[in-house]
This record gives sequence, structure tokens and C-alpha cells, in this order.
Amino acid sequence: MNYPNIERLIEIIAILRSENGCKWDREQTHASLKRNMLEEAYEAVDAIDDNDFKHIKEELGDVLLQVVLHSQIAKEENVFDIEDVAKGISEKLIHRHPHVFGNVKVNSTDEILDNWEKLKQEEKPHRKSIMDGISRSQSALMSTQKISKKAVNVGFEWPDEQALYDCVLSEIKEFKEAKTAENKEEELGDILFAIVNLARWNKIDAEQALLKANKKFIKRFRTMESISDKPLEQLSLEEWDKLWNEAKKA
Repeated sequence: MNYPNIERLIEIIAILRSENGCKWDREQTHASLKRNMLEEAYEAVDAIDDNDFKHIKEELGDVLLQVVLHSQIAKEENVFDIEDVAKGISEKLIHRHPHVFGNVKVNSTDEILDNWEKLKQEEKPHRKSIMDGISRSQSALMSTQKISKKAVNVGFEWPDEQALYDCVLSEIKEFKEAKTAENKEEELGDILFAIVNLARWNKIDAEQALLKANKKFIKRFRTMESISDKPLEQLSLEEWDKLWNEAKKA
């Protein structure tokens, strides 16, 4: 199976990084490209949410560019290259799918995920705590989901959903009773942590739920801007409420 365009992309990046290439590309490092990696990944997610296949293709290309660029930088430093990256992920996928590439029998997706976690732990014996391996760069919501899932995997879980509701209400009460800004910040964090666990309990991705809420708010706010008969800053509280309800109906 031939992939000439992938080979062409690798060659283009090598040229851009060469002495006669692009000054900006030559100046980039793993550290300088961190923000680009995050931005391109989020833009790809936006395209997926929009179900826009043309946009998805474009954004996946931008994500692939980051992978190839990082690999080229590493190659120049004699650390690894794109072949090593592909080899590593291929071997990992084969090892973590023994029900496909081996003789392991599974009856459900849950069993597959349990095996995945066990094999992952075997691959990383240096990790002593169940909480090791949580990315410091991902969003706080995503980190909370992973922390919670790791704890649940070893049995640290609320007895039922009502206990979670009680926990959320208890944290809100503690927030209301907090006296200092520092205490309020701590208690608000506890509220958010409890709500993310409520999302997990209901198999909801808290990060995606909040992203959708953000998009919905922006859409309604833009509608308010378009249908308001006077500048928004001149609206009364009652007018704001009326306009918001009109935007919801629209």
C-alpha cells in the first residue's frame, strides 16, 4: 500500500526546516509549537462537531502537520523520526488489542477497556500511584474526568446518583458559607469537581457539554444583538430577559 502524499509531506517539512528553507520553520522547537498543537486539535474537534467533512479533512491535515514537524525536529536532534513514531503507536495498538491480534476473548466494551487499562499499567511499571500519568497540559475539566475515572477504577465511587446530588448541594452550601476569597475559590473548585463526577455518572463528557453550552450561549447572544432595537448596553434587566427569551425561541 502506497502513501505518496504522506511521503511528500515529510519531504516538504524537511525542506522547510533545511538551511535553504523557511526561517520561521527553522526557528521552531518542541516547546514553541505546544500552543499550535493544542489549537489545531481543538479546531479539528470543532470541525467534527459541525459535521463538516471538508473542514474535518483540512483540520486533520493541520494536526498531521504538527506530528510531522515535531518528528522532523526530533530527527534533526538524532532522537527519533516519523518512522519511530509510527512504529511505536503500531506496537502499542497491537499490544493493547489482544482480543483482535491475540487469543484473548472478550464479551463487552467494558472488558476491552478494563484490559486496556491493565495492559497500560504493565507498560508503565515506573508509575507507582493510580494518579500518575495525568496530563498537566489538558483542560481542568478533562483532568477532573480522568482523575475521577482512575479513582473509580479501583472502587472509590459514590454509592448511588443521589449521593452525588447530595454532594453537589453540600459543596454549594459550603461555598455560600465561605468567608474569604481563598475559601470561596476552594469551595467553587469542589463544586466543579462534584459536577464533573455527576456528568461521568451519567456518561456525559463534561468538556463537550460545556463546549456545547458555550456555543449555544454565543449563538443566542448574537441573535440578541441582531434583533435588539437599541444598543445592548442600554437595555434594562427586564429588556435583557425578554430579549433572551426571544433569542431562545429563534
